[in-house]
Amino acid sequence: MAQPFQLPDFYMPYPARLNPNLERARTHTKTWAYGMDMIDVPQHGTVIWTEEDLDNHDYALLCAYTHPDASADDLDLVTDWYVWVFYFDDHFVELYKRNPDVTGAKAYLDRLPLFMPVDGAITAEPANPVEKGLADLWTRTVGSHSADWRRRFADNTKHLLDESMWELLNISEGRLSNPIEYVEMRRKVGGAPWSANLVEHVTGLEVPARIALSRPMGVLRDTFADAVHLRNDLFSYEREVLDEGELSNGVLVLEKFLDLPTQEAAEAVNDLLTSRLHQFEHTAVTEVPLLLDEHAVDPAGRLAVLAYVKGLQDWQSGGHEWHARSSRYMNEGAVTASPVLGGPTGLGTSALRALIATAPQRLRSFSHVPFEEVPPRPEPALDMPFEVAVSPHWHDAREKSVAWAREMGLFDDVPRVWTEGRLRDMDLALCSAGIDPDATPEQLEISALWLTWGTYGDDYYPVVFGRTPDLAVAKAATDRLKQMMPLEGASPSPTTPLERGLADVWQRTTAPMPPDNRRQLRHTLDLMLDSWLWELKNQHENRVPDPVDYVEMRRHTFGSELTMSLSRLGHGKLVPDAIYRTRTIRNIENSAMDYATILNDLFSYRKEIQFEGEVHNMVLVVRNFLDVDLDRAWGIATDLANARLAQFQHSVRVELPALFEEFHLEPEAREALHDYVGELRDWLSGILHWHREVVRYHDADLAKHFGGDRELGFTPQSLRGPTGLGTASTRLLAAR
Repeated sequence: MAQPFQLPDFYMPYPARLNPNLERARTHTKTWAYGMDMIDVPQHGTVIWTEEDLDNHDYALLCAYTHPDASADDLDLVTDWYVWVFYFDDHFVELYKRNPDVTGAKAYLDRLPLFMPVDGAITAEPANPVEKGLADLWTRTVGSHSADWRRRFADNTKHLLDESMWELLNISEGRLSNPIEYVEMRRKVGGAPWSANLVEHVTGLEVPARIALSRPMGVLRDTFADAVHLRNDLFSYEREVLDEGELSNGVLVLEKFLDLPTQEAAEAVNDLLTSRLHQFEHTAVTEVPLLLDEHAVDPAGRLAVLAYVKGLQDWQSGGHEWHARSSRYMNEGAVTASPVLGGPTGLGTSALRALIATAPQRLRSFSHVPFEEVPPRPEPALDMPFEVAVSPHWHDAREKSVAWAREMGLFDDVPRVWTEGRLRDMDLALCSAGIDPDATPEQLEISALWLTWGTYGDDYYPVVFGRTPDLAVAKAATDRLKQMMPLEGASPSPTTPLERGLADVWQRTTAPMPPDNRRQLRHTLDLMLDSWLWELKNQHENRVPDPVDYVEMRRHTFGSELTMSLSRLGHGKLVPDAIYRTRTIRNIENSAMDYATILNDLFSYRKEIQFEGEVHNMVLVVRNFLDVDLDRAWGIATDLANARLAQFQHSVRVELPALFEEFHLEPEAREALHDYVGELRDWLSGILHWHREVVRYHDADLAKHFGGDRELGFTPQSLRGPTGLGTASTRLLAAR
């Protein structure tokens, strides 16, 4: 039988190397698998693996390629871990996926955390090979690690196991996920973050705890994970989709969502895989060194980070090599990652071939011409099933927010980014009135002040810092803004209108809050402020972001967490914090955020691309990534927004009641979560209503505010411009 598609040419600049202890690991792990009852021992009447299966899959070869420098003992241990995780996957498929058994699967998964305690010894008795293997491996692994590493490893192992339920529920419902949901969930299901923890184990060095959860280290981990999983999707399409009836496969997701033939969908998945590897490299080179300097990481810590980056690169090339050789996957025509198997073999030629093959995609990311002419666009065809309601206190909140902006000095700042007339045209209080139609006058005023300050800051950063030669000034200003949000005591004396506004609205909002709520709100604002620096960095490089990175950072730049957290914190302690960290609530919140951010990008496309020279817009990101025209990109972005709204509704309708039962929530907590969902519906309908009504994005208003604003005395594009590779000529053309 022919393969369903021809495997694409993969980007793999790092040569694969083989650990010399391969044969020892093969012998050891077969003995171990027999000892754990994984070979020829029926499970509920079904034999999961025979010895021939284990030999053909050759997980020792996988680990010898992905950990080429591991010691013999470490290679044995890591190989046992991978035998266990693949056995778990097949065990789960045979017992719970082929004939979907949601109840049995949940009971099975609920027991597994008993065998990986962060502290203390295992006390439960294993009842099957998966539990027996996990208990053995956990005991052999965690003793040499810090509590921080054990906690991270336990969390990632639990995610790997628990998110199998997401796949099972989709199969039982016959539901195919949308692309954003798929990448987000596949990252957890696929287990690559778990693999990254084992990279640290093999190097014998832990990433310093104070930077382990930072954005750059998170991007390294996530891009590594996405690339590993997307590669696996390409190799495993035949087995998963055609044999197992699996719906969790990136090729299938893009095939259906973009309405592409299977071959073109496979090429698109490979393009996304390449983009994620480019993001990995970009982060490692441009963000990690700054992170190490900022946190004054000592030489030992820097060595640990370098070893971690190298270990992740080894895993990419080694994992590709194993997929190209293992009988577990379709790999006819696959090109291995070894530079000795074809083509030039001189020093550096493997990386050169990879660079040439992916040059068009890489160059597109840096070659967008800013301020390009954009024809008028129709209003996007967005779904909105929720009725909009507007607070009767809207006009009062608008007048108070305008007076507040005047008092804070926003209209007198240098350079003058806003005028009073411009703020009135934006009418941010109308957005607040739609987002929270039931607010008291005092609550609506605070909401309007936050939207006023956040929108001003979002406009201020690119105008003021977009023309600076480096980001040091912007970073210093951001650090000062963070000081305006003290968890205890008073803030330093503000020195700018932006600082003054933040210090004032922070004090008004948090004065009555308990410390935990204040801390949560501060975290959401830190995310937003740091995301504005991320935008500036891309602007300076004239870099259109990677699509996955863009979606995830756009939630922060839009201030989504800020406004959502204000609603959540209003419910006090009726809902345990752990509930808000569940997959269900995160799915509800993230899908709502993405609908709102894509909505904003559609309405603001002409303003941002033609008049502001932006690179941060979903339509542009889609255009750049898929290399399609504007109409096609516009349609895809609209479809993505509507798909995320449909996912929001699905999660509320199907997943939320299941969450109530799973955690045995009390009626008060259930009512609070229903109220929260109602507030998110208002949030979504209110944001769409504001975009339709406000004079910020319509063609006539663009001409008014960007055709040489008499009040401001300049056009915004005259104060900012791209500074990346090749943009000197672009700026000259834009000026003409």
